[in-house]
Amino acid sequence: MATPLQLENGHLTDAQVKSYWDDGYLFPIQVLSDDEAAACRAEIEKIEEDWLDNGLPLPLATYKRVNAHLVMTLPNRVASDPRVLDAVEGVLGPDIMVYGAEFFIKEANTKHIVTMHQDLTYWGLGATSKMVTAWIALSPATSASGCMDFVAGSHKNPILPHEDTFDENNLLSRGQEIKVDVADEDRVAIELQPGQMSLHHGLTIHGSGPNISDDRRIGLVIRYVTPDVMQEVADHDYATLVRGRDTTGNFENIPAPVADFTAEDLKRFEQVRAARAQVLMRDAKGKNRMYVDG
Repeated sequence: MATPLQLENGHLTDAQVKSYWDDGYLFPIQVLSDDEAAACRAEIEKIEEDWLDNGLPLPLATYKRVNAHLVMTLPNRVASDPRVLDAVEGVLGPDIMVYGAEFFIKEANTKHIVTMHQDLTYWGLGATSKMVTAWIALSPATSASGCMDFVAGSHKNPILPHEDTFDENNLLSRGQEIKVDVADEDRVAIELQPGQMSLHHGLTIHGSGPNISDDRRIGLVIRYVTPDVMQEVADHDYATLVRGRDTTGNFENIPAPVADFTAEDLKRFEQVRAARAQVLMRDAKGKNRMYVDG
């Protein structure tokens, strides 16, 4: 495991910012203590226990994997944590919105994978550099447990052609896979301990293998954008302002939930899910699972 980066008063150094733009990713950044990460894991696992068969309109897995921040308080607390935002600000600047937040969980000794892909392929946001993904480990993310692999410098490519597989073991919404062969030696294993975070560019080629360990691999993934990012495919899109100002109105500003799975938030979740599905699944010829990245 890599030693956590040494920040300057919680902020990225100039050298770390340069490394992000050179490589398309940066890790590991310590944003939660061991105890805080353990508490977050316990909280999501309690949600799984309490809400699995508690009358939700959709399966609980859908709410965990798609815009969890719209219906759960935990992802919002972490997404708006100053320690996370201070690091993200080094990439995006002072005005920051949450575009999405999801839990990506690979159960122990399972075959679920994420094929190599670029995040921005199907989101309708174009090839913007004003979006960054924060991946926060709530359990050990190792090569054995199926951590992400990044390809250094691959964010300097445009959006590359992808193909849909709709493989049942693929956690992506369309099973999308980049039409480029990625050599094993070009993959950098992004191993993280609980409470550590990686940041990656929306064009960075990445994926992850199966979890052959005896523990769940639990990650909280948060997509941040600046307010001047624009939805290029749909007429409407949504985000939540967590730092700075939004003077553009490009996104409808969604409030953070005050409790888990309220009726109002569940209704708003379905509104956003339906709008995003039109963009994410456009031209798809397979089943719409609305699962995303991991």
